[in-house]
Amino acid sequence: MTKKKNKKKRIFKFFLILIFIGLAFIYIFTLPIKNIYITGNNILSEQEIIELANIENYPRLFANSATSIENKIKISPFIEDVKVSKNLLGAIYIEVLEYNILLKDETDNQVYLSNAEKITLDFDYLGVPSLINYVEPDILKEFLKKLNTIEKEVLSKISEIEYTPNEYDKDLFLFYMNDGNYVYITTTRLSNINKYESVLEQLEGKKGILYLDSGNHFSIIS
Repeated sequence: MTKKKNKKKRIFKFFLILIFIGLAFIYIFTLPIKNIYITGNNILSEQEIIELANIENYPRLFANSATSIENKIKISPFIEDVKVSKNLLGAIYIEVLEYNILLKDETDNQVYLSNAEKITLDFDYLGVPSLINYVEPDILKEFLKKLNTIEKEVLSKISEIEYTPNEYDKDLFLFYMNDGNYVYITTTRLSNINKYESVLEQLEGKKGILYLDSGNHFSIIS
């Protein structure tokens, strides 16, 4: 009798485990997305990323794999990389890495991204300079490459960029700064603009033209 009771107990426990596994499977399979957490976005809004992922209606959490959602978001030209993770509480985490907007081309109202791709924006984006004239493609390509290394804080201080080549420098540019100063600089010396703040301290509030193309000297505007 004892052996039969133990056997019945084992069978009962086995069925309990099966029921538990079944319920857990049903819970996981039918669990809807309850919370969406998005980080790393500056250009795209959270709603735009949610729509790209096609989860605006909060579908089942595991209806789409993390890889599938990542591939959908990567369709956006602004997205360099994205990582998606989930947990069994119904939360989905989306971490995006966006390309930077380097400048706006005033000749056609398009913008250049940090990967050198040129696209049209359907909204205004502040904090980047405007390129006001045509630049030869090979020179522009190298200029964008170097511009991508400029600190964002410094880049935001540039209002307009004009391509001003001469017989000595085919890659000479003039930067119109937001504070009223002007900066001449070449592509090869573009990293010098990162020192702009320290140079300003030495100018003691004076306004003028800063030449960073061949040495560092300053000419006061009369």
